[in-house]
Amino acid sequence: MEKLKTIVANICRFILSFTFIFSGFVKAIDPLGTQYKIEDYLEALSLQGLLPSWITLLSSILLAALEFSLGIFLLFAIRRRIVARAMAIFLGIMTLLTMWLVVADPIKDCGCFGDAITLTNAETLAKNIILLGCAIVIATDPMRMIRLISRSNQWIAINYTILFIITVSGYCLYNLPLFDFRPYHIGANIPKGMATPPSAPKPEFETTFIMEKNGSRKEFTLDNYPDSTWKYIDSKTVMTKEGYIPPIHDFSIQTDDGDDITDDILSYKGYTFLLISPNLDYADDSNFGSIDQMYEYAQDYGYRFICLTSSTEKEIQHWRDITGAEYPFCFTDGTTLKTMIRSNPGLMLIKNGTIINKWSHNDLPKTTNLNSPLEKLEIGKMQPDSVPKKISKIFLWFFLPLFLLSLADRLWAWSQWVKKKEKEKSNKIYQLLKKKKTMRKKIVAGNWKMNMNLQDGVALAKELNEVLTADKPNCGVVICTPFIHLASVAQVLNSDVIGLGAENCADKEKGAFTGEVSAEMVKSTGAQYVILGHSERRQYYGETAEILKEKVQLALANGLKVIFCIGETLEEREANKQNEVVKAELEGSVYNLNAEEWKNIILAYEPIWAIGTGKTATADQAEEMLAYIRSTVEEKYGKQAAEDTTILYGGSCKASNAPELFSKPNIDGGLIGGASLKAADFKGIIDAWKK
Repeated sequence: MEKLKTIVANICRFILSFTFIFSGFVKAIDPLGTQYKIEDYLEALSLQGLLPSWITLLSSILLAALEFSLGIFLLFAIRRRIVARAMAIFLGIMTLLTMWLVVADPIKDCGCFGDAITLTNAETLAKNIILLGCAIVIATDPMRMIRLISRSNQWIAINYTILFIITVSGYCLYNLPLFDFRPYHIGANIPKGMATPPSAPKPEFETTFIMEKNGSRKEFTLDNYPDSTWKYIDSKTVMTKEGYIPPIHDFSIQTDDGDDITDDILSYKGYTFLLISPNLDYADDSNFGSIDQMYEYAQDYGYRFICLTSSTEKEIQHWRDITGAEYPFCFTDGTTLKTMIRSNPGLMLIKNGTIINKWSHNDLPKTTNLNSPLEKLEIGKMQPDSVPKKISKIFLWFFLPLFLLSLADRLWAWSQWVKKKEKEKSNKIYQLLKKKKTMRKKIVAGNWKMNMNLQDGVALAKELNEVLTADKPNCGVVICTPFIHLASVAQVLNSDVIGLGAENCADKEKGAFTGEVSAEMVKSTGAQYVILGHSERRQYYGETAEILKEKVQLALANGLKVIFCIGETLEEREANKQNEVVKAELEGSVYNLNAEEWKNIILAYEPIWAIGTGKTATADQAEEMLAYIRSTVEEKYGKQAAEDTTILYGGSCKASNAPELFSKPNIDGGLIGGASLKAADFKGIIDAWKK
């Protein structure tokens, strides 16, 4: 069941990561398109004009960076808890937003995948609900995601991802999008894009022109278009009847006299330069000199050069005043112009209705190279838009470095693991040799805690004694009982088969300490062991490192072997502090012992979050912690002492999971709680050493 949960969590992880990487990337390569969509949302909320354009543009870049980064972080399992929760919160907000889109229908396309994939609002809602479900799965238990880069190296991937995606947005903003998903891409034939198949139902559109005369503005259609005394202000095209909508359905060119010259421009066999600016008031005039030189080049070689805009006459005149523009201006719908090219202004070259080339105003052809007719120049030839080549470059610049980082990180982690354990732990032959080589004692110890009266306790001890005497265990067995059982149980146990221990002892040698039981008293009952440092004693009775230090010293002084417990809480594990917690517990209470005293210490690692909860640390988690604990013993007492130290695992250990746990090279047995209260259950765990 646990494996199935892990598989499901990682399937959800990959679905989310690939979706967010794609969604974030297509937004990042088209920051202006994302900005336009944000402005559509603001308009739907009647908030248009509230934010300056630089804020909406910055928002589009940050939104793309957020989505892409979350996808990459999830893919490599970077900062698993934070990223999983952030993903769930983000999708929760997006799901609520798309619910509003479905109900109110203010926008036909949410823009979640830019122009790459267009979804209806209902399809978007369904998609978001599925993704939200996946996000909830991983946010519930993020640690099930398999980590590809260790925590210490994750900062490299984090910074590189953020830097990469913001750089991509900046590059595409300065130039043009790396991938053009719109119908006006290089190589597209505009008349073909406008054509409707003969059998397809035809939609009907109506274009409304806003005109002004003597300070009065009115709307006109093509049927009642006014005379030249009216001044053109703006136009808008709406669909009056649904039907097949061709990819290009709103492209038209009007002169300032109201003449439609669309067919003339698209059917012209020669070259035509189209300078495109949706709104000249917001157009960048920093490169007007290069634009003017392009116009002069067109004049010299007899090519058409027209500026398409949706600006007013006043805005056009202002542009002429500041740039000295002499080229003619014609009018096209502003939304269409924004779709045609993601640059304001931008330059498009067409021939016989086909788009030959496109340039941002920041990347216009160098005038020094414009020394021949277009037929002889590279810019006059249609450039192949090699998608595989672009994808290869992205892979080489981004995914390959991350892959190599992940590979190097895993190899380093593996080499450290091999170095620490000398051989791969999954090698069964090595396991066998290791067991033969290390002579440390294997122990299964039962901790009865505060359970059973005297009669029941003695009865259980007799039953265990009979069962284990008849079927000799392959390990040491210890039962640790409440104080009232010790003397009576000692009488019925075969000490050659089962050892006896107490669950605690006092931190005082003797004296007026009502209710306490000293180490000397424990020893006098016939007990050989005592449990100290159990998390329940630390939590409920406030036992500190100093108190435990005293108890350990007194127990050893009275000839008792100490089963010393250590472990972290769930919060400490989630904060990745388990190593420092257990090391501090050891240093605070037992690492003061000399080498001779240390020989009588048995360590028991019990993750507090797994005690009595039914939740067990995985065998790999337990092995990892015990290996770390053994390494700290080696640092303190040397390699041989570390090899000789018995370290137990405790925490919902059962007969079903004991074989897997005990197969690990650093796990020398278990400290068993509830499962030690029934002879059959306890023996089932003991027998794990026979498998």
